[in-house]
Amino acid sequence: MRKTLFALALAAPAFSQSSVKDALVKHWKVTGDFTVAVAKLMPADQYAFRPVPVELSFGQLMVQIGGANVGACATASGMSRMAIPAKLGEALRDEKIDVDKDAAVKFLADSFDFCNQAVASMTPEKMDAMVGGTRKMTGFEWLWAYFTHTAHHRGQAEVYLRIKGIKPPDYVF
Repeated sequence: MRKTLFALALAAPAFSQSSVKDALVKHWKVTGDFTVAVAKLMPADQYAFRPVPVELSFGQLMVQIGGANVGACATASGMSRMAIPAKLGEALRDEKIDVDKDAAVKFLADSFDFCNQAVASMTPEKMDAMVGGTRKMTGFEWLWAYFTHTAHHRGQAEVYLRIKGIKPPDYVF
């Protein structure tokens, strides 16, 4: 009995790491699918819509989510960053540039594919490693922080849809 309890006690950290990674893999996939569904609902001619002038346009919100995904998932995993299409990179730097819907949706979906690969590749050591330049966090913290970042901006995007009379997709958890 003691040997069994001792073995379980030693295995507990491995189980928790595995279940944390499994949860991250599952929820990054779900949030990606859900966010892309939100992005697809806004009509192409409304991608420049801003509820007020100081806000990002709907298209820029989508590119902001994708760009942040790429940076965070590359930092957390150590994978090389995927390229951001030139026109979308310009829109990230200049909020006055309009964003094409098809380009934004493709980039957004690609960024989630990249993150899904990054999360799936991470070992427990990568999850626990302190990474980043001037902003140091563990790999797990980078993934968690930017998962939350996605939810924040997707929530904004859902409000933009509602202002336009479009019902957002039902949330899937």
